[in-house]
Formats: sequence, C-alpha cells, structure tokens
Amino acid sequence: MDKANLARHVSAMTPKPPHSPPKDRRVIEVLAYPAVQLLDVTGPLQVFASANALSAKAGNAEPYDVRVVAKDGPTVQASAGVGLAVHPLPTIGSAVDTLVIPGGDGVNAATADAVLVDWVRKRAGDARRTASVCTGAFLLAASGALDGRRAVTHWGFWQELAERFPDVRVESDPIFVRDGSFWTSAGVTSGIDLALALVEEDLGRATALAVARYLVVFLKRPGGQAQFSEVLSLQTTDDRFGALHDWISGHLADDLSLSTLAKQAGMSERSFSRHYADATGLTPARAIERLRVEGARHLLSETRLPIKRIAQRCGFGSEETMRRSFLRLLSTSPQDYRARFAG
Repeated sequence: MDKANLARHVSAMTPKPPHSPPKDRRVIEVLAYPAVQLLDVTGPLQVFASANALSAKAGNAEPYDVRVVAKDGPTVQASAGVGLAVHPLPTIGSAVDTLVIPGGDGVNAATADAVLVDWVRKRAGDARRTASVCTGAFLLAASGALDGRRAVTHWGFWQELAERFPDVRVESDPIFVRDGSFWTSAGVTSGIDLALALVEEDLGRATALAVARYLVVFLKRPGGQAQFSEVLSLQTTDDRFGALHDWISGHLADDLSLSTLAKQAGMSERSFSRHYADATGLTPARAIERLRVEGARHLLSETRLPIKRIAQRCGFGSEETMRRSFLRLLSTSPQDYRARFAG
C-alpha cells in the first residue's frame, strides 16, 4: 500500500475524539498490535460508533468515547494491509470502562511480549469489564485474567487454547461467553455480536436492536443465507423468552413438547402459547424448527458428522424430516448446504 492510500486508511479507521467529551461517556479501549485482525477491531468499533450516532440523532449525548490503543505507534499495520492510527497505551490506573482485546495472526507475537501481557493484566484490573474477540482470548489468557473462567474463541482454535491454558474452562460452541466481568467471543464477526451485547447491557435492548438493524444493511452474508442466527431473529424488544431460547438451543434433541416448554417458561400451556405467539410472531413448533435448523447448519458447516447423526443430534428424528425443514426454511438441502458452506 502506498503512503497516500495508507494515510487515507488511517484517517478513515481512526475514531475522531470530541474536543470536550462529556465526563459520563464510557471509555472503550480497543487494543491493536501488528497483524491484528482488522474486523476484530473495526466490527466492535462500528457497533459503538453506531450507538453514538443513533443517540446523537435522538438528541442525546453520545454514550461512548472509543479509542484504539497500542504499545507501538503512531500507526499499526493490521490485516488486509490497512494501517490503524493509534493512541499510546494508557497509564495504568487511568479511567477506563471497557477493554477489548482483538485477535489475529499477530496474537502469538503479542502473547510473547511480556510488557504487553503485563499491561493487559493490569489494565483488565482497571476496567469495569474486559472482552476478547476471536483469538484475542489467547492474549487475555496469557495475562492470567481467564484462569478459572469460562471462555470461548474461534472454533478452529478452541482446542489449542484449552491445551495452552489448562486453567481456562474453554468452550467450543457459543458465539460469546460472559463470566463475571470478562466476555470472550468466537471467530471474527462474533465480535459484532459481543459488542451488541455490551451495548444492550449499557443502553438497553431497544438500542442494541436498533444498532443491529442498522448494521445489517451493510453486513450481508454470502449465499443469501440468513443474516442472523435464529436465536437472534426470535428476539424482541422485551425478549421475555430469551432464556427459554437459550435453553432450547442446548436441548435440541430432547422432548420439546408444548407442555415441556410451558413448564420451562413457568406458564400454563394455553398462556404460554398465546404469549409466545404475541412476542415472536411464531408458534412454538415453528420456532423450534428454526432453532433445530440453526443447530444443524452449525454442525454441517463446522464438523464432519454424518448427516444422519446431525439429524438425530438436533432433534429431527430422521434425515428426511431435516431435509424437509431445510427446503422449507433455506430452500436448499442439508447436502447442498454442506457442499457450499463446509470448511
């Protein structure tokens, strides 16, 4: 990349701090280092920037003061040949709300940098909450901050994370995991999901959903498949059934009859059916079908399990039942979906 293009990239990628930021703005520090994954940095950045923009449009103060920080500057070369303008590492003890640790090809070199690892450990102690994106979990784990905690990383690296850091309780499947004040997320774009969850915690579900709807215009997934997971598509502003959806996703092969769901939700069957349809626009049976297809999509694209076993594991009972659900919801068969999207 020539110097002129690099300068334009630097200007475009750097958040512009206000001249006099309000004192109640939440300071978000996103760490950068050589060969950091660009989207691990810019995905969460855009979520927070969009929350600021929506707040300003509504006539409210911008809630976030976002800064990209690095040990070495004034620029850091990220993936895709993009240069990021950065601030120096803040002094330990200075005000910070949220620390975000991205991943990328340079994460192993970062974990070998004793000065940087020590800064991450101490800065995580300053922050109200700390989050990692993708393989950024390796740097956070190297600091000791994840010892004894649940954590997740990119599906292709979770076994390595577990082997290198046996004190970390590594999980392989979730999009993101929260354990106390520490949040970790799966691969690359899941940093956007994580940042949306942080916005929801700060500003409420309605604001987080508004940001998600805005961003989906620009983040189209390949192949015409669904933009979001079925769990997210079933969310509503009050999300009274969010915990139930999480439970269903973990029990796809179990008995998910109306009586079971109503009991899990703490309602009578009649009341549950009525309130669920009002909240989601779907019958419980249709919602379960969507969640089972979502689970099957994950296994088809990320494992080599036989399709028959995937159908059983996701609660379809037979390959033919799963095939009909795929054709109805995705207009493709499980075999064609695997051929197109398997790693």
